[in-house]
Amino acid sequence: MMNAISFDIEEHFQVAAFDCAARRRHWGTQESRVERNTQLILEVLEQRGVKATMFVLGWVAERNKNLVKRIVEAGHELASHGYGHELITVQNPKIFREDVRRAKKLLEDISGKAVLGYRAPTFSITKETEWALPILVEEGYRYDSSIVPIVHDYYGIPGANPSIHTLKTDSGPLIEVPPSTCEFGGFKVPIAGGGYFRLFPYSLLRKLLQRVEAKGEPLIMYLHPWELDPGQPRMRGAYLSQFRHYLNLDKVHGRLIQLLQDFRFGPIEHLIAS
Repeated sequence: MMNAISFDIEEHFQVAAFDCAARRRHWGTQESRVERNTQLILEVLEQRGVKATMFVLGWVAERNKNLVKRIVEAGHELASHGYGHELITVQNPKIFREDVRRAKKLLEDISGKAVLGYRAPTFSITKETEWALPILVEEGYRYDSSIVPIVHDYYGIPGANPSIHTLKTDSGPLIEVPPSTCEFGGFKVPIAGGGYFRLFPYSLLRKLLQRVEAKGEPLIMYLHPWELDPGQPRMRGAYLSQFRHYLNLDKVHGRLIQLLQDFRFGPIEHLIAS
């Protein structure tokens, strides 16, 4: 089965769990590690002959134009992670529209390619922010990959459709591509990547992913460049935030290689092409 693998291209200091106004003001003075880490991902993908979807943050693209060009030249799908990595739950429709419009134009101007996919920072399309979906249609996006059908403190719409499907919005259709979840012990367990990719033993994760495949559902996986960087500077924050962010970073590179060996992957655009 053809599955999809994606990467949210952002800096290590931009994660929502550590976000605050004071820290955000100093983004421009922090050590940038995103280009090096993304290059490592590109090399791993090239070695396995795998193409992926890269949800690039506009703020990062603006400062790393050559990285965006390398992503496209390598044959990967370029998609939008918005511009400023602000949760949609703290935006209003006007600010959100400006953010996704700015990111799309920036990525298209750099790459010369149409950008059709969007993923919200920290998957922050919730029941409260479903107003964002018709705006994505109006701004020229064809698909979204932000709705996770789980209960979580930052994101999620419990009971949402876990399969790729078409949403009907007031502005037209939008294809929704939810990150993978699996029924386990009567609960929906997120298994798509991120902290869960680092938390579960890989042998268990592989069994859960195989269970999804066995149902005829393609896997929708995601990771971040900073997850392949165990030497990144440590940020202060709540214990839970530090646990989520730094857990098993030293294992991600090897697990990613193993994942690409165990399953067949391509970009999201290939799954929704028909």
